[in-house]
Amino acid sequence: MDTQLFLQQAHELVKDEKNVVANMANISAFLNEILPNINWVGFYLLEDKELVLGPFQGKVACLRIPVGQGVCGKAALLQQTVCVGDVHQFSGHIACDERSKSEIVIPIIVRHELVGVLDIDSPYFNRFTAYDQKFLESIVDIIAKETF
Repeated sequence: MDTQLFLQQAHELVKDEKNVVANMANISAFLNEILPNINWVGFYLLEDKELVLGPFQGKVACLRIPVGQGVCGKAALLQQTVCVGDVHQFSGHIACDERSKSEIVIPIIVRHELVGVLDIDSPYFNRFTAYDQKFLESIVDIIAKETF
């Protein structure tokens, strides 16, 4: 994976657009194209202590996730990336797609405030590496800086 090229492409997708939905839609489609072995990628936006479904690629998903619940809610609560190699071993996992076996969730922080999360699922155990985490955190940084 050519990380620098992909980060440059992600930046180009969002640099001149301030609409959150448009940028998240393009980034979710972009990640769906370039990341192998995933079955869902998308965003949840924080609204009244709940994460509300935003733009995504994949099967239908949970509409609302309370902060603190599931992998998304835990990442939101901790305001740090949560990577789970086997979601079946994660207490409180919310199963929107029974095929998902691993998950990574990256919080989107703007001016020290949580605004949402990027959520990616895979049908493979232990799909996400430290390298993936760093790359996806960089993608989220681009969205946070260019959109909010």
